[in-house]
Amino acid sequence: MEALEEREEVEEAAEDTISLSISDFFDELGEAVEEASVTSAESDFDWSSIDTSHLPSSYKTNSQQEKELLQLADHFFQQYTHLCPDRKPLFIHPLNECGVQKFVSTTVKPTLLPFPDLYYWSGCASFVCDYLIMEPLKCPITPPSSLYSPTTILKYQRGNCFDFAVLLCSLLIGAGYDAYCVHGYATLEMCSLDQTQELCPLLRKPPEVPEEEDPNKYRIKYPLDPQSKFELQQKAKKEEETESAQEEEREEEVVTEVGMPKRDRLHGLRVHAWVLVLPGKRKVPETFFINPFTGNHHSTTDECFLGIESIWNHRNYWVNMQDCRKGCKDLSFDLSDSICWEMMFSESKKLSQSPTESPNKDTDDMEKEEIDMSFEMPLSWVTQIRVSCREYENPFSRGKKVILYDKAKLEKWAAFANEDGLVERLTVYADSDRTEELEVKEWFKHREDLLYMREVNKQTQLITDHFRPGHPLLLKAHSYTSLEPETGHTVEFYHTARVDGLWKRFENATEMTEYFVGREDFLHMRHIEFGERDKEMENAGITADANPRAIVQIKEYFHRNPEKPADEDIEERIFMVIDDIIQLTYHLELHDTIASKVVFCRVIGREKREDEIFLSRENTVKYEPWSSEKHKNMLHLYDLLWELRAEQKELKHHVRDSEAEMLNILMVREDEEANIKLSVSTYSTAKRGQQQEATVLEEEQRSSQSSLENESQRGEEAQSLAHHTATSST
Repeated sequence: MEALEEREEVEEAAEDTISLSISDFFDELGEAVEEASVTSAESDFDWSSIDTSHLPSSYKTNSQQEKELLQLADHFFQQYTHLCPDRKPLFIHPLNECGVQKFVSTTVKPTLLPFPDLYYWSGCASFVCDYLIMEPLKCPITPPSSLYSPTTILKYQRGNCFDFAVLLCSLLIGAGYDAYCVHGYATLEMCSLDQTQELCPLLRKPPEVPEEEDPNKYRIKYPLDPQSKFELQQKAKKEEETESAQEEEREEEVVTEVGMPKRDRLHGLRVHAWVLVLPGKRKVPETFFINPFTGNHHSTTDECFLGIESIWNHRNYWVNMQDCRKGCKDLSFDLSDSICWEMMFSESKKLSQSPTESPNKDTDDMEKEEIDMSFEMPLSWVTQIRVSCREYENPFSRGKKVILYDKAKLEKWAAFANEDGLVERLTVYADSDRTEELEVKEWFKHREDLLYMREVNKQTQLITDHFRPGHPLLLKAHSYTSLEPETGHTVEFYHTARVDGLWKRFENATEMTEYFVGREDFLHMRHIEFGERDKEMENAGITADANPRAIVQIKEYFHRNPEKPADEDIEERIFMVIDDIIQLTYHLELHDTIASKVVFCRVIGREKREDEIFLSRENTVKYEPWSSEKHKNMLHLYDLLWELRAEQKELKHHVRDSEAEMLNILMVREDEEANIKLSVSTYSTAKRGQQQEATVLEEEQRSSQSSLENESQRGEEAQSLAHHTATSST
């Protein structure tokens, strides 16, 4: 008896603890819902004050077909609640902006807008997430009681996740995609549009392509570097010790932070709406989700999506009958499977004529009427969705949009909102509090100088400008810290548009390096070393053009020319201008180890003359004995030296031209940055109208100023004439 009494006491205590824990859970749940509801209620827009008097009658009343549809939906909902009493209520017929119940499928209005970007899902998603302002649900664990039309949502440029999803689904269906609105559950970060823990999509590196292994199994395998087994063992022990220490620190942190739980108390209960795109149409290869708040593409196995209640499009409504305890990763999206998805309205079925029937029967007996087992969905009650060019070009109602990521901030502007054409700026920070800037990337549009991106390294202050093809100077990229000359500039060109094949040039105060591609003479690099300027002329105030830098040395590097023998094909050519030395290095054959060289030196004790070449075997020419036989011929060397002297003069002129080109580039870039001009497309009627209005205003101001000046001049002339007549009369 005592044992039974003790067991009963233990069971009663366990029941009391369970009831207390359940009550505590519901108390916490209620507090969390109240907190979320209070934060979501802090909206600066009152939807009850919108004017609905101008809306058409389809918004304010239901047609007979819509009334029948609502009756069928109510009947389906009653059966659903009877068969699935533990499931939450479905989102079937919320109120619209006029307070009238509308079936959710009739709120979807398939529309194809006349903009090229909106023909693709990425353009539609980016337009919706940029054009609308996100509003959280009033209660985070229940769907909204109303669902406004996409036209009203576009007019006021704001809405909750269901408004976002319906508008995006309407655009996608209009563009030809097999898209569906989804009512389900998601994480706190996705429901509240919190991306502070995510990596910015612009910073994600593309997946690395694995290198293909050499299929030749007879390839020589070189031995690896020898490693000590003892050192490897010691290294493994140290790694184990560090891992164990880190685990202990994590456990201590968990113990100390028990009073500060970081997990969401409403995890798995937060309602969210997004868009489902099925494969098949528009060559979509696989099923994927689109988060309408961000416009990002997500896999169906993404852990941010925790479950699905129902989906719908403009034709039907499906209820998910699958287990979502593991999220959406194991769900099947075969809507024809009645076990996985319960369809509200069945598809139509037609009876075909039996092949055994006699053709002599009456036509009335031969014609089989269609037995339609489905309800024909009425047309959408929403009017045509329209977006003007001005609204499409200026999607941000607040002037700009700011998105915070993990250690990054992304800012977006509409085109022509900034005078310099800035449309996007990404700032990368060193810390999560976003206080220390590391790098800034800016994107531009419609600039006449064809600048489209600028990268600024805040640590080194290095600026890199990127240009589109078509710049007058054929610029592709320009890296600099200052636009002053000889301060370190790297310029890249569109080499296919240049005659000399130059694709890159680097210049500072002491050197210049040029890189070439696709030249007929196989030249691929030229390096020039400069000396100091004349200090007396510099102190006298003479400009840099009149006091150029002295050329000390010119080096040229050539690729292999297969049409020439290796010992006659020059690989490196060095002109030591001040020392008057020319050195040639030739390419190697496969079996050679040391390259052939020819060196022309200055004669000691002999004055240098431009029109004279003094050649001697002893002190002016040095070559290796295994070089070409031509190099042993003095006449050939004499002709070669004449050619090299002439080429040296041409190279000097080329270096001066390169310096002048760099100065011209810096002058042009400085002028372009001082006078930024934006180009307007001929198809942009709104901007063309604004430009014409601006030009008309300028002309009116000029005419008014000129008229005032003319009147003042006439007044002065009249005064002078009166004064002259007065003096003449006296």
